[in-house]
Amino acid sequence: MARSHHLLTRRGFFKGAAATAAAATTVEILAGCSNNSDQATQGNPVVVDEGSGTDVLDSYTYDESEISAAATYTIPLGCVLHPGEGTWVPVTAAGAKASPMITGSAFNTGAGTLSTVIAQPVTSSANMEIYDARCSDEVYAWVEMNILTRDWKLYGQAFSNGAVSGSPSTLWEADSNWDPPAIACSGSKVLWQVQPSTSGNQTSSNSHCYLWRAGDSSAKAVIESQGRFGCDISISDGIATLVPRVKPDEGTYYGITAYSLSDDMATIVDQLVLPQSVRPLCATRIGDEFIFSIEASYSSGGLLASMGTYIGHGDGPFLVVGREPFCVSCGKDHTYIVKVRASYYLIDTDNQTYKVISAADRALDYGEYPARCGTCDTFVSFSTVKDASSGYPSSVCVRTFSI
Repeated sequence: MARSHHLLTRRGFFKGAAATAAAATTVEILAGCSNNSDQATQGNPVVVDEGSGTDVLDSYTYDESEISAAATYTIPLGCVLHPGEGTWVPVTAAGAKASPMITGSAFNTGAGTLSTVIAQPVTSSANMEIYDARCSDEVYAWVEMNILTRDWKLYGQAFSNGAVSGSPSTLWEADSNWDPPAIACSGSKVLWQVQPSTSGNQTSSNSHCYLWRAGDSSAKAVIESQGRFGCDISISDGIATLVPRVKPDEGTYYGITAYSLSDDMATIVDQLVLPQSVRPLCATRIGDEFIFSIEASYSSGGLLASMGTYIGHGDGPFLVVGREPFCVSCGKDHTYIVKVRASYYLIDTDNQTYKVISAADRALDYGEYPARCGTCDTFVSFSTVKDASSGYPSSVCVRTFSI
């Protein structure tokens, strides 16, 4: 990895602090990955018979009992919640004026309050807007993008009780040849994936995942993938799940891989290598099981090459929800919550039952989306809802459920 990192630096991919962001501090990226495409591979592709999975909707009993929200909150129209592990979940919110168009915010799932965290872009150059944000209860990270050139910068800052403290650190910056980073936060750590755009001049370059701890002057290069990662990062109970390309000399294979955050992802906890060319929409870890979704059906590869959401590890057995997937799943112990179009299935594998969590009244067509991923005690969802009299979208409804 050392040579690859040197090439990234020599190309000017990481350029240091921008002159226009005098308040921000820079972070040095340490060369050397904990795991690369060759080192990360632990097993062979999992190809199992198409009829070997247990279809939850055919085999489990449907429980018609109503699932009521523990709490319901209304926040302004235009707010989008993103998965978070703690009391505070990240929000990108519509600005009150034309500029900034978006603010970096956070929602307190216990109190039901929304706080503006980053009111203005740190970068003072024209056309720069806040593009994305993630947080834990200890750190806040956000991306700023030039909406004309698609150049972008990633910042991180200590966070507590709905507000940042200290000065923001410039974690990374790049031009439009590189996609805006997939970000995740856990405790005091920020993780981000940097990968080449599919339409730029760096399409043959490798992708990398980096890790930074709030207050540190340096970050670590922790994971390398030959080509693009299969999907975004997921954080779950001290585990980071990523999907790097593996077996690069044998073909296109994606490895759903669980890394321990306790040693900054040096340890691989588990890995499931998908059939050749099969790429997941999303993946996470709950207990000892992976839960991952495939959004297309492939011509070969057995069970895991068909559209649906799967629960299992190793060579199986696998539980299957044979519906079009939309986003990452969550749950606790042996209970799993899987989104299907406008509602969710709550699956109890101990009792072999499933329930339906319906979307909020007057939610838009695709219902609610989760603001949790992986293991959680409290499920949080949000949806844009219509005004009862006008029929136009009017607010965002946030609901919490005890698992």
